[in-house]
Amino acid sequence: MRAAWAVPATFAGVSHADGQVECSLVMEPRDPTRLPRDLPVPEDDGAADGLEGLRIPDVRLTSTLGLEVDLHQVSSGRLMLYLYPRTGTPGKPSPPGWDQIPGARGCTLENCAFRDHEGELRSLGAAVFGLSSQPLDEQREFAERERISYPLVNDSGLVLARELCLPTFEAAGMTLYKRLTLIAEAGTITKAFYPVFPPDRHPEEVIAWLRARLLKDHPEAER
Repeated sequence: MRAAWAVPATFAGVSHADGQVECSLVMEPRDPTRLPRDLPVPEDDGAADGLEGLRIPDVRLTSTLGLEVDLHQVSSGRLMLYLYPRTGTPGKPSPPGWDQIPGARGCTLENCAFRDHEGELRSLGAAVFGLSSQPLDEQREFAERERISYPLVNDSGLVLARELCLPTFEAAGMTLYKRLTLIAEAGTITKAFYPVFPPDRHPEEVIAWLRARLLKDHPEAER
């Protein structure tokens, strides 16, 4: 029977002098840069239905760049803020049952995809920010390892979740954000992407929406 863990497992056997074999389950860390084919697809539970039209609150949070980010201030133009549960670390297993939680797996891939599309997003007028509730030192290590040049905002206190009633979930004693992306213009949320799946292709979805928005506001740009 297959073990229901967030990482693959193998059995290691140790032989004793009396002929007995002692077996133990050895958890093998999964590669965070690849998505398993059998991931459960998150369903829309309506948790983001009321977000569009809300004002981005005056919340100040620390970021991986060492600067405090005023979320309302950075949304005065066009803000693209993607929220994600937590990134993994190569060689370390995910929390038990991680792959069975719809929408949990794929944070490394999503972050790297946004990194790769940052220039295109900025050309569409969007300032790019990521946000999670995992410890700041983990965010900094990840940003350095994966060369994330824009701020990853730390919200370990779940301040933004309380202000906007954002969806979260529990895993291994942690309260984590559900995957969600907000577009804000002039301090107001104009678009909420939720649920997000698959996470590695999500930036393309955001770019398509921003392009359509640009053409709607400036139809002459199509000519």
